[in-house]
Amino acid sequence: MNHEISIRKAILKDAKIIAKFNRAMAQETEGKRLKETTINAGVENLFKHPEYGFYIVAETENRVVSCLLITYEWSDWRNGLIWWIQSVYTHPEFRRRGIYRQMYTYIKTMALSAKNICGIRLYVEKENTTAQSTYKNLGMKETVYNMYEEMLC
Repeated sequence: MNHEISIRKAILKDAKIIAKFNRAMAQETEGKRLKETTINAGVENLFKHPEYGFYIVAETENRVVSCLLITYEWSDWRNGLIWWIQSVYTHPEFRRRGIYRQMYTYIKTMALSAKNICGIRLYVEKENTTAQSTYKNLGMKETVYNMYEEMLC
């Protein structure tokens, strides 16, 4: 089955499917069950606060089949913003069809046309070699940094 895929910035009406995809991703990748009311509110809140970031969706036949989140990091070293790709999810029925590649090309084009975007980053689980291969094939490079965190909520 060959579906025409279109990529666009998400709008508020996409919030429910994005939240559903986030719940599915957390379950698939980390075995976590996200609280529905919390993730729904979190996704909707991003639309109310565009200074936090934005979502990109891929759709076919008026059906959203993939999404990702872009958040911002200020780089004083570069005097510009770095876009972080997060919450990438593609419905299982549509995986391995180049949808992420199309989404990445879309956001890279957006970043190149903006004057203040100096890079694109993401993090990936160490065991997710399929995703790592995809990112390398798109021209991304593994960094020299390890990531540490302390979650406060």
